[in-house]
Amino acid sequence: MFSSIAIVGSGAIGTYYGARLALAGADVRFLMRGDLAAVRARGSIMLHEKLGTSELHPVAAFGSPEEIGPVDLVLVTLKTTANAELARLLPPLLGPRTAVVTLQNGLGNEEHLASLVGAERVLGGLCFIAVNRIAPGELRGFHTPGSITLGEFGRAVSDRSRAIAGLFKTAGMACLAVENLAEARWRKLVWNIPFNGLAIAAGGITIDKIMMNPALAAEVRALMDEVAAVARALGYVVPENFIQSQIAVTLPMGAYAPSSLIDFLAGRAVEVEAIWGEPLRRAQVAGVDTPRLAVLYAKLRELLAAIR
Repeated sequence: MFSSIAIVGSGAIGTYYGARLALAGADVRFLMRGDLAAVRARGSIMLHEKLGTSELHPVAAFGSPEEIGPVDLVLVTLKTTANAELARLLPPLLGPRTAVVTLQNGLGNEEHLASLVGAERVLGGLCFIAVNRIAPGELRGFHTPGSITLGEFGRAVSDRSRAIAGLFKTAGMACLAVENLAEARWRKLVWNIPFNGLAIAAGGITIDKIMMNPALAAEVRALMDEVAAVARALGYVVPENFIQSQIAVTLPMGAYAPSSLIDFLAGRAVEVEAIWGEPLRRAQVAGVDTPRLAVLYAKLRELLAAIR
């Protein structure tokens, strides 16, 4: 069903998943920008994980979607701050039955894709993983392979979503196809909102330093509770044991820098609206008070405005 795959946004997440799929035998074509010359020169992608180093060689790396051409499956792993580019990048990759999966953070991504390619093509995935790009085409895993939660946009689980989940499983990654993608997105925000946000707002610190600071650890829990309250008000299930699991899985990560912190320290755009702004706006519409989220969102906007 999916004999060819395009990775749109070959940063840490896209490169990791694409390399894993390619190492398992899939025809994976990477759309690259900054890393293109280095990856072509070396001819490989390197994955450094706890169990050792893997090398993908050769690499099908391209500089434009026109070079790639139509594929069966597109994985969108661009930062949401670059979503305006998708109107240009996606059309050359689309065939009659191409599925498009966004693995981006935050809220609103499926809706944007649906407006560009049609809702019937669109799925979404949530990546529970900790991986950093340490050099062009070279990645270090802190919590890999992690897991993926996958769902159809506005539809129940299908043979298509199960087949895509099967691709990831064949490549050694846990992937669960779920009935309710929107609920899964709110569950992912339970982790992303506090840890990505506090890593920046607390002075540019890694996850371990957040967890070792009692005041920051308490703020993590308070933000998680606010996010869960909004999700529940919208009709989604976020049980207490899920919140506890998000804290438990964080402890072994060590000195992991979330992607938002890496972008901030590099002076790049941060996904403020998708991860913090849109959830806050939906909380306000739902009538749920989220004072800590409001303060964090305002602080992040202030800090980002200062480096522009």
